[in-house]
Amino acid sequence: MNRSMIIRRLLFLSLIVCGLVIWAAQPPAHSQTNNEVVYFIPVEQAVERGLEAFLRRSLLQAQEEGATQIVLEIDTPGGLVDAATEIAYLIRNSAVPTTAYVTGKAWSAGAYIALNADQIVMAPGTTMGSAAVVDGAGNAAEDKMQSAWLATLEEAAKLNDRNPIYARAMADTSVNLPEVGAGEGKLLTLTSGDAIKVGYAEAIAADRQELLAFLEMENAVIRDLEVSFAEKIARFVTHPVIIPILLSIGSLGLVLELYSPGFGIPGIMGLSALFLFFFGHLVAGFAGYEVLILFAAGIILIIVEILFPGFGIFGILGIVAIIGSMVLASYSTVNILLSILIAVVITVVVSIFFFKYFGYKGPLKKMILTYATTSEQGYVSNATRKELIGEIGYASTVLRPSGTAIFEDERLDVVSEGGFIAQGQKVKIVATQGSRIVVRELKETFKD
Repeated sequence: MNRSMIIRRLLFLSLIVCGLVIWAAQPPAHSQTNNEVVYFIPVEQAVERGLEAFLRRSLLQAQEEGATQIVLEIDTPGGLVDAATEIAYLIRNSAVPTTAYVTGKAWSAGAYIALNADQIVMAPGTTMGSAAVVDGAGNAAEDKMQSAWLATLEEAAKLNDRNPIYARAMADTSVNLPEVGAGEGKLLTLTSGDAIKVGYAEAIAADRQELLAFLEMENAVIRDLEVSFAEKIARFVTHPVIIPILLSIGSLGLVLELYSPGFGIPGIMGLSALFLFFFGHLVAGFAGYEVLILFAAGIILIIVEILFPGFGIFGILGIVAIIGSMVLASYSTVNILLSILIAVVITVVVSIFFFKYFGYKGPLKKMILTYATTSEQGYVSNATRKELIGEIGYASTVLRPSGTAIFEDERLDVVSEGGFIAQGQKVKIVATQGSRIVVRELKETFKD
């Protein structure tokens, strides 16, 4: 496969990635209505940036369609603090009144989200609290982060005149509130009954009908906003653990594809992984179409470097463009740079293993010199003069250990067995290998 095939293949891959992302990321059309409605928005599973993007879209849609009340149905064990902070900002700035309806767990970041709503209603048997901040390894965060988080929880409680001490107890085990089971090393987790007692819930509602009755909106039209299939994908692929996996599969798949005959599984896997990465971040609202243009430009620059090798400028610019497109598409620079580093290490290690045991078989095979001249094929860099072994001559220069010696009027470059040999000392050739001639000192001085 020649170079023109290489450029067509790489351009084809990059164009498909960009085209599919643009096509699949088109936002769904929404119908307009002037009816008075209550919008139910699910806040489920882990709190992460994909959920933030979904809630941003949902809150905006509810407002544009004239919602009179937004109900956040919360059932989450918590998640990322930064995502929860952004979600809380969206709720506080909503032009439509909001109600947090706890249908399961409102723990950690979920409790913080609930506290930012205008009012909280809990279903029987549900809980809210346990909001300590932990790092990626599950250990308590540093004091600076803990202090900031405690202040954030307290301020959220104060928004609707709730006693901030209970919010603090959700994240601080030193707060002693025995009447609700906090203190003595335990974080506060409020049951629905406890939440009513301490003023952290306005009502208990077993179902939506009871909730609407509490809101005095029994005759309101109910509309459910659900996570679309595209948003489900976005929530999955924008998870901090999934991103390095996608980038590793993408980079490794494309590298192996260039060294494999035809278009097969590695190329499909690499293409799919890159598509999911950009698609997810585009749907989540972290990236625009400009990152796709930058990514395609990076691919083109690398192609130019491969086909017209020079000083590596185009290759470096291409790599910078690709990395830049990923950084711009990501919500966290630190996370994406770490993910790229992990992907590079995995790609290099697996590629070395692959090339060592399977060799080069793809379109780049013709661009890599794999032919070698070996001694088994009769190629030698210098002839080995075995007939010189045993010849006796003298050192015409000092051997330290290399120098020059004369054998029957033939001057040869030689090396001693390791020791110093003085000029004029008698020597004997003991070994030859290519241009290397080894001599040994004889214990007598050569005399004409």
